[in-house]
Parts: sequence; C-alpha cells; structure tokens
Amino acid sequence: MANSTSAAIVRETSRLSLLWGVLLIILGIMAIAYPFAAAAAVNVVLAWLITLAGVVHILLAFRAHGVGSVLWRLLVGLAYLSIGVYLITHPILGIATLTLVLASLFVIEGIFEIIWFFQMRSVRGSIWILFDGIITLVLGWMIYMQWPSSSVWAIGTLVGISMISSGISRVMLTQAVRNVVA
Repeated sequence: MANSTSAAIVRETSRLSLLWGVLLIILGIMAIAYPFAAAAAVNVVLAWLITLAGVVHILLAFRAHGVGSVLWRLLVGLAYLSIGVYLITHPILGIATLTLVLASLFVIEGIFEIIWFFQMRSVRGSIWILFDGIITLVLGWMIYMQWPSSSVWAIGTLVGISMISSGISRVMLTQAVRNVVA
C-alpha cells in the first residue's frame, strides 16, 4: 500500500516538475527572442523586491532598541525604498544600470576564476576553471565595452539561457526519477 502511494506521489510530482521544466524552456526561448522585454521584466521584479525590502526595513526600525539602531535601520530602509521606487519609475535607466552591474560582476568573476585556476592547476580537470574564467571575463568585457547599447540584449539573453538550462536540467532529472520509480 505504501509503495503504490509513494509511486503515485512521485508520478504526480514528476508530472508537475516536467511541466515546469517545459515552461522554463519556453519562457527561456521567449526571453532570448525578446531580450529587452525580458530585461524589463527582470528590472520590474527586482525593483519591487528592493521596494518591499525597504518597507520591511522601515517597519523593523520601529522594533529596534536605541536611537542609533532605529535611525540606522530607517536610513537603510529609506535607501532601499528610494532605489526601488527609482527603478520602478525609470525602467530604462534601471536596465542600463543592471547591465553595467552584470558586466562588472562577470569581469570580477572571470578574474577570480583565472586566479583560482593558478591555485588549482595541479588538480586534474582544473583547465575547465580556466576555460570558464576566460569565457566569463570576455563576456563581461564585451558587455562592458558595448554598454549602454548592450542593455538591449545582455540581461534578457542571459536570463533566457539560464531558464533554458534550468528547464532542460529539470526535464532530464524528472525523466531520471521516473526511470528509477518504474
């Protein structure tokens, strides 16, 4: 009885997981096809999350003890709230700013991965760390050198690739779980 119930749960869960994976792939393709719209969507979500974080900081400030703690939390909350509202009201500038931040993160990550390779080069397969570092560094540099025009494609394309990758991973994992249960 427990095995049939467990199998039914796995079957139902895997159906939802498979559906989610396919949906991620479709949304990823759409993000790549319409990268600026995807970047705008990322900006809107991020802007609202930052705004919400600001409101939470402000509310928590009134529960803090001591004038310094209250003041500090209020200032942090107001900073978050200001940035969030600014990103909501100026989405194009928000996308350009996010693109510049993304390019900077890629450049920094690429440099650190190349440094990490030199620390790990005696380990078998560490060449892939160097490969990843170089690709990440070049991609970051390309986005940075084409900024602000890269804002039109960079975030949406990268989000799309990530969504497709996640969707494929979910579909493949779901199939593996189904094969084990079967």
